[in-house]
Amino acid sequence: MNDSQMESSLLREGERLDDLQRDGLKLIQNPSWFCFGMDAVLLSAFVQIRKGQRCLDLGCGNGIIPILLAGKTEGEHFAGLEIQEDIAEMARRSVCYNHLENKVIIETGDIKEATSIWGAASFDVVTSNPPYLIRHHGLTNEVDHKAIARHELCCTLEDVVGSAAELCKPGGHFYMVHRPFRLAEIICCMVEHKLEPKRMRLVYPYVDKEPNMVLIEGVRGGNARITVEKPLIVYEKENVYTEEVKRLYYE
Repeated sequence: MNDSQMESSLLREGERLDDLQRDGLKLIQNPSWFCFGMDAVLLSAFVQIRKGQRCLDLGCGNGIIPILLAGKTEGEHFAGLEIQEDIAEMARRSVCYNHLENKVIIETGDIKEATSIWGAASFDVVTSNPPYLIRHHGLTNEVDHKAIARHELCCTLEDVVGSAAELCKPGGHFYMVHRPFRLAEIICCMVEHKLEPKRMRLVYPYVDKEPNMVLIEGVRGGNARITVEKPLIVYEKENVYTEEVKRLYYE
């Protein structure tokens, strides 16, 4: 089966196939549901995975992070957990399109029950691009795919960090992208669950604007010491990425 035939067999009504600009990898997305953004790409660039390691993405959505990490690292196995079956099924089709079935697996399930699926201390690395907004904050529309992705309707920050702590091996690493306005809560939650914050980077849309993302890494059982990396600026001017972001995006 050639690429065109595979594309037609895997795409459903309303879906499109997007080029990830890496080794021919592509991702199936439904624009009326929720498409991946800059945060997922920057998180995948922030994550460090060594050869042979196992990685889990909590709340994987359309599978962007496991698929990108499978394409750019020497990790041995990548898993994604998504509570919405239709989105998980779409992610599985992306895995199939990219011929990653032996390397990436997508499970349907609740983050709060992740340990019962894989068992405690099962992964070297756990990642997450979780909902940023507290439950109904600013939520005016009906609960749909976008609302679940953006608001803590199915899981909270505490749920994500708590599950990550259980799933990480001792000395394992947890990586997350979130919003700076919740940074105090994030750090307190990680410390409480013994995922010691070790590395952090703030992301700014423009050099003269406030940061709108924070990338943070924690180590299970690590010592108390954190490195704050230099700021990451996304745009030189409107619709023009900085050279660093171009390298991260298209490396």
